[in-house]
Amino acid sequence: MNNPIRNAILGLVTGDALGVPLEFRNRESLKESPVTSMTGYGTYNQPPGTWSDDSALTLCTAEALAEGFSLQRIADRFVAWLYHEEWTPYGEVFDVGLTTSEAISRLNAGETPHRAGARDENSNGNGALMRILPLLFYLRHINSKTERYKIISSVSGLTHGHIRSALACFYYLELAGFLMEDKGAHHAHKAANESFLNLTKNLEINSIETDTFSRLTGGSISGANEDEIHSDGYVIHTLEASIWCLLTTRNYPEAVLKAVNLGDDTDTTGAVTGGLAGLLYSAESIPREWLNVIARLDDIEAVIENLKRRYG
Repeated sequence: MNNPIRNAILGLVTGDALGVPLEFRNRESLKESPVTSMTGYGTYNQPPGTWSDDSALTLCTAEALAEGFSLQRIADRFVAWLYHEEWTPYGEVFDVGLTTSEAISRLNAGETPHRAGARDENSNGNGALMRILPLLFYLRHINSKTERYKIISSVSGLTHGHIRSALACFYYLELAGFLMEDKGAHHAHKAANESFLNLTKNLEINSIETDTFSRLTGGSISGANEDEIHSDGYVIHTLEASIWCLLTTRNYPEAVLKAVNLGDDTDTTGAVTGGLAGLLYSAESIPREWLNVIARLDDIEAVIENLKRRYG
């Protein structure tokens, strides 16, 4: 039976784990020796199947949402992860972005969730995009785009409060929602573009912000050459790279391997691509030998089941 929650979360976690050993590797070195399967050790000297902060914060979000929507509950899970090693694969936090770390530090010090995330333009890393996917299942029955965006912005804003990050998260979740409706990658991309442009027009979003999404909304991303795709930690680059990987491949393994072999921020590009590819192709398309080594797989399956019980 199709289970979109399982498809999305296992797709994301597996893509993340594929990228962990490669983080910060440059594209040229990966062209010479591309990754073709789940590996380990590498950058962080972690065993195969180890996931990073991307999956940890995704699972924190999923666990909190399984009890109902509450910004404070999500924030508390983030604090428990960073300061008490909850939702870590092996009892330690080995990777966390600066913007995310600073925001969670503010939450730990008692800052309200609405004020924790940095709001300056330079704080537009991919730390909100990488963890936002479980929110899809809470939002699926909210028909108003404006209301969906408001909620997405509040969850993004726990760590990344600038409008660009919120818009990127909105775009990603709209695309994910259309994939969940079995529209196919290219049709879902077109539908997400229409939805995004509708929202930004209705909210009269500054063209400076909407123009940053023009390669996606103009429909040109699928025709881009690899050297035109960036895979660093900037939120727009991660969104573009992940959608490019989805649109230019034919199955889950191809999509996530293409993502991590782009180099640089490999775990996040792998995670963001993996969540979409999981929704498109299902968890059953993930190679069993990859899934079998995922850290804490039983715990992840339990969170998936709890989320499904509430929103499935």
